[in-house]
Amino acid sequence: MREQQSAGAARRLVRPLQEFLATETAGGVLLLAAAAAAIAWANAPFGDTYFDFWAARISINLGAIAIDEALVSWVNDALMAVFFFVVGLEIKRELTRGELAERRKAALPTIAAIGGMLAPALIFLSINLGGDGERGWGIPMATDIAFAVGVLTLAGARVPLSLKVFLLALAIVDDLGAIAVIALFYTDDLALPWLAAAIALFAMTYVLARLGVRHIFIFAAIGLVAWLAVYESGIHATIAGVMMGLLIPSGDSGGEASVLTRLEHLLHPWTSFVIVPIFALANAGIVLDGGIARDAASSPVSLGVALGLMLGKPIGIVLFAFAAVKLGVASLPDGVRWPQVAAVGMVAGIGFTVSLFITPLAFSDTGLVDEAKLGVLAGSTLIGVAGLVALWLLPSASGDR
Repeated sequence: MREQQSAGAARRLVRPLQEFLATETAGGVLLLAAAAAAIAWANAPFGDTYFDFWAARISINLGAIAIDEALVSWVNDALMAVFFFVVGLEIKRELTRGELAERRKAALPTIAAIGGMLAPALIFLSINLGGDGERGWGIPMATDIAFAVGVLTLAGARVPLSLKVFLLALAIVDDLGAIAVIALFYTDDLALPWLAAAIALFAMTYVLARLGVRHIFIFAAIGLVAWLAVYESGIHATIAGVMMGLLIPSGDSGGEASVLTRLEHLLHPWTSFVIVPIFALANAGIVLDGGIARDAASSPVSLGVALGLMLGKPIGIVLFAFAAVKLGVASLPDGVRWPQVAAVGMVAGIGFTVSLFITPLAFSDTGLVDEAKLGVLAGSTLIGVAGLVALWLLPSASGDR
């Protein structure tokens, strides 16, 4: 009986993970197609229409609040707030029920993720410190979960589930770090009354969750107002999505799935198949003429981003993970060997979505933005292919055991 209960519990834990990985894999394919479409559109004979389309102004007047932004800004500020809300839900799930819930299991991906954020930033700064591109140090810090999981899926049986879980946990900690970087370092002016209103709304969400409120529409209404407050405060509006995701109730109630589970199942396909591809379509378009390519080849910004992703990510992840294991604060997952950790460190260098997201926050100069985007595209592509080749050259999962 106990064995049956244990097996049932294991299935309840593994099934959501498998569904998540399947969605991320398919979403990664669509994301790649959207990025390719953006580059093709921007470089077509009618390429001006790409930039004119995303620069179109859209205004909303709510009386006391008036928002006038380009279409690309609505995508980055509003649609991506939903994406970061789902990221917040994923972080909450991992912290309460997943790989980050147990200190011993959480230690390795957490420490590895810290190394995978610090090393790229240091490599970028070593090239750009004191230059015009200095503010871009946060760009190569991120890992794109969809692309990274997609690469692991292409490697097939050579990647044990424990290695996929390690990458997933690492990428989620990485997302948390990227969110902190955006909030702390890419916020210029603060409107304190609006910030206080946002904090009050987050506090209200926490209290309602503690009181047992489980109505999705109540949290959705508070989240919308919180987004407006954060937007007006000067902090990037997507932070509201993350905060709401972290505050959503995660406990089951009366035999019904938790609010967190219901929202994740509802929104995750939308973010993977609609929102993130739209983001890629709006942000990945770069004119690849000879002049820009030559400038990027000699640009410290492009070089810093590309090397940060290609070298900083795998070196930082492996060194910090190795130190954690040798110091006895963590252990390798079952069936995982150091060559596999190194290969996953390479795959984690795919920094597409969040790296592109941070780029316009770091730079206002369009030339620097384009150079950084080229660094993201080149670095992510090269290290992704290298990581896939490395995984293919390793023995299969069964061979490791």
